[in-house]
Amino acid sequence: MGKLLGQGAFAKVYHARNLKTGQSVAIKAMSLRNVLKGGLTEHVKREVSIMHRLHHPHIVRILEVLATKTKVYFVLEFAKGGELLALVKKGRFSEDVSRMYFQQLISALGYCHSRGIFHRDLKGENLLLDENSNLKVTDFGLSAVTAQIQPDGLLHTLCGTPAYMAPEILANKGYDGAKVDIWSCGIVLYVLNAGYFPFSDRNIWMLYHKIFKGEFRCPKWTSPELKRFLHRLLDSNPNTRITVDQIIDDPWFKKGYRHIQTSSDDLFGLEDYDDNNEQYKFLNAFDIISWSHGLDLSGLIDLRHCSVGVERFVSAKSPKRIVGEIDEVAEAEEGKMMVVRKKDSVVQVQGPNGDIVFTVDIHRLTDELVIVEIRRGKNKDGPSLELWKDKLRTQLRGFARHYKKSGFLRGP
Repeated sequence: MGKLLGQGAFAKVYHARNLKTGQSVAIKAMSLRNVLKGGLTEHVKREVSIMHRLHHPHIVRILEVLATKTKVYFVLEFAKGGELLALVKKGRFSEDVSRMYFQQLISALGYCHSRGIFHRDLKGENLLLDENSNLKVTDFGLSAVTAQIQPDGLLHTLCGTPAYMAPEILANKGYDGAKVDIWSCGIVLYVLNAGYFPFSDRNIWMLYHKIFKGEFRCPKWTSPELKRFLHRLLDSNPNTRITVDQIIDDPWFKKGYRHIQTSSDDLFGLEDYDDNNEQYKFLNAFDIISWSHGLDLSGLIDLRHCSVGVERFVSAKSPKRIVGEIDEVAEAEEGKMMVVRKKDSVVQVQGPNGDIVFTVDIHRLTDELVIVEIRRGKNKDGPSLELWKDKLRTQLRGFARHYKKSGFLRGP
């Protein structure tokens, strides 16, 4: 851990170095006490989940998540160039330079929107530069996903930074996440070109009034093409505001623009483990933290913290052997249970009528350990479930006592 790079209400960001590889990283450290006190548990989990899904050259990558009983650490790609806004404070950019950074921002934003992710807090402080002065979008702590959209088709959480807020957020009647991101991008572009904000006032209510009216003036050096473009971005009516596709087709924007091709399967942090030609994906901290109970990671190994109908435990047996033992028990019951393999690491145990009794999902944790996850089916009673309780459950969990006695695992 090195020097403090910055801090907010709930987190501090440090420069750090990987002792094995020498790689520079940024570490975002959060106190669990502050997270829980501030009611931000779901925000933190969502940020982990969202950043795990994003792999784009203009988005800061999350490399790992580490945790203790008191803190969670996000290990992030280090943006050596610092904040984009710091450069603007030294002097406004030319239109060509403003366009270059805006193109990189829209490339990242279009990528997020295509995956149902809305940032909702795009601002100069969240736009960083790498060692090659390329843009990197960061801080997805206030981001939203399509699952949060309410029945009216809109988001309703009031969030963002005042100077970058879209007028429909201030109206507090619901908003389109994609449209408010476009508005924030318009503010960013204006600042890059002008060196100051289109809407500003020391009085917060006067600032909101100016934003709500949507009236602004471009500096005299702004070209007619850019003026027209900015008015399309900062349209106070979200229904007529320009979209990402329309941005890409705009004459001012597309000058020198190169589309970045990304793969939906190009996700980092997931490695395959070869167990006698069968593939089992390694679990990583992204998956583990999403299973935590109130962000208390000390109980991950204990099934009592799982949701109803789900059990998890660690096993030193290979995935192939676990599946084999399930097969052996099923065969011994002569038709009372049937094992259906869905994937190499997922099997379903069905009753005589084809109803799912439980599903077993095996995750590789380390070279020596796996986590076995059992999800019960709708049929929670009957002879098949008794076989699970009396035979398989005891057999598969038997190894855990050995590891707990040896001190490898802590817990009851």
